Amino acid sequence: MCNLSGAGLSRANLSRANLSGADLYGADLSGANLSGADLYGANLEDANLEDANLEGANLEGANLYGAYLKGANLKGADRSGIVYDENTVWPEGFKP
Repeated sequence: MCNLSGAGLSRANLSRANLSGADLYGADLSGANLSGADLYGANLEDANLEDANLEGANLEGANLYGAYLKGANLKGADRSGIVYDENTVWPEGFKP
């Protein structure tokens, strides 16, 4: 398990990265390329994913409590079993 809690990864290219089970609590992933990344069971609580590209990413079982996903691309992302709360901000028009 990788601890990237609070990491500054804005605009990082993490395409196809294996971040399964990673702790990304409060991380700044705004504008990051996470296309095809494996985020199975990752902790993305309070993470900033504004304008992030999550196309085709595996978010199965990820914790999205309080995550900020405004403008994020979730096309084709596996969202089965994700957990979120009333503080999670989704892209406009997106229904979890």
